[in-house]
Amino acid sequence: MRTAVLLGNRDTKRTIYFEKAARQNGLPFLFLEWEDWKRCGFPADSQLFVKIDPPVWTDGHLSGLNDLVGSYRSDLKALEKEVSVSQFLNPPRAVMELLDKTGCKQVLKEAGLPVTQSLGEGIGDSETLLSRMKDMRIFSVFIKPVSGSGAAGVTAFRFQPKTGRMAAYSCAAPDQAALKPERSSSFRPPLINTKRLHTITEPAEILDFLDSLLSLGCIVERWYPKADFQGFSYDLRAVCQDGALDFLLARLSKGPVTNLHLNNHPLEASRLALPEDVTSTIQELCRRACGCYPGLRSAGIDILLEKGSLKPRIIEMNGQGDLLYQDIYDKNEIYSHQVRMMKAWLEQGGTL
Repeated sequence: MRTAVLLGNRDTKRTIYFEKAARQNGLPFLFLEWEDWKRCGFPADSQLFVKIDPPVWTDGHLSGLNDLVGSYRSDLKALEKEVSVSQFLNPPRAVMELLDKTGCKQVLKEAGLPVTQSLGEGIGDSETLLSRMKDMRIFSVFIKPVSGSGAAGVTAFRFQPKTGRMAAYSCAAPDQAALKPERSSSFRPPLINTKRLHTITEPAEILDFLDSLLSLGCIVERWYPKADFQGFSYDLRAVCQDGALDFLLARLSKGPVTNLHLNNHPLEASRLALPEDVTSTIQELCRRACGCYPGLRSAGIDILLEKGSLKPRIIEMNGQGDLLYQDIYDKNEIYSHQVRMMKAWLEQGGTL
């Protein structure tokens, strides 16, 4: 018996809108919660086509990201061994490899694809960061926790070496609830995701903040001037499925961080009126990026267009970056495409 399965979390937008797409396209499927799978596994005596949705992160402390991702990696490794699964929408191995932001960038770079420039590894504190920035003569950077997604912990940092002036823009902040009278003066409160962008300009405060952030394990990349539209800077979120570009959304912002979680402005990319050659380059870039990961049928890809030249560079990839409110509240095409792939597998005797 062939069965389509969604492995995920009940009452989330991912599950609700996948179910809606399945109903509209006539796909019968089994929904299985993560905890149920851990207890009982998949149904026996079945050939399964499984879509894996990510776990839900409920702890706002950034320090919990590494544990969450570590636990998720263990689950993905266990999924690889499931003999009843004939197909995954995205194989656990591909999802795991895309969780490794540093490794993913290296894979793309070795494939000859343009990516945002890294300042290298081993930047674990503010002193090392400033030294690396001076050595490379790069004075504007983005700092991102190596684990996590969205805007959690993402920080834009500028440094003027001649004057010592600094500015940092982040949605992460020290957890003030952790500051108690009995704590020593040297206690550094953990960072939390506030989901609101704020600015720090006091150097001592910035350096202390950066020490906390970098201690979590981060990647540091050049901060490129982004293309602009009607007074907003923007980058792009692409969703590539089955080798083709399904959705392209511009994320407009007055500040340096464009993530839509921060109430920035989404815009259908067609309204940018990009030159045809730029659009074609983006499509080919997405296709080739997905091709670097065998079996990957769906990926969210963040793309930067350099100011002036509109040269595209991949910022990062996400093997589960398929949830876009601008799509689910409109045509729900991304999930509908996934459903059609799974339905075709059922109807064609377990082949694609």
